[in-house]
Amino acid sequence: MPQPRQRKTPGADNMILTRVSSISFLACAALACGASFAADPSGDYATDLGRVYGTYQVILAVKEACEGAHADRAKPNQAAYAEWQKRHQALIEELERHYTALVRGASTDAKDYARNVGKYEGALLASRQENQRQFLAQDPKHVAQECRDFPAYLKSEDADLRKRHAEELKTIRKRK
Repeated sequence: MPQPRQRKTPGADNMILTRVSSISFLACAALACGASFAADPSGDYATDLGRVYGTYQVILAVKEACEGAHADRAKPNQAAYAEWQKRHQALIEELERHYTALVRGASTDAKDYARNVGKYEGALLASRQENQRQFLAQDPKHVAQECRDFPAYLKSEDADLRKRHAEELKTIRKRK
């Protein structure tokens, strides 16, 4: 099902939360972490958080692309996504808390934080739109099939963030 585009993952040099590792995560999440989905867990907090959060962003991108390109699939895909989101709600909220903490860590003060929130949210949106564009640029028959298969994908282990990213989540959860 949805596979993220291939892109080299930026990484941080150590496990200590620094502005560098915060920015590495933010860049990784904004780029949807491309090739990092298939890579072994890095053991680096920011990189692993970017991988899990990036998978979530790719799922959103495919959902949104299918809704726009195949209106006939909107209701079943929305229902399947709502069920997937319900199963993942606590994890999504946890990822959002970690994301927010990294933006704060990459910020020098409240004004910088406000600016960074806007900047990184904008980058995430732009990345999701690029993922949608790339998804929809594939053969239309393939896209149509992927959109038909989206509900089944959301029930699969590939879309189960806890299973797919179990090792990354261990790294993330070491940090409170």
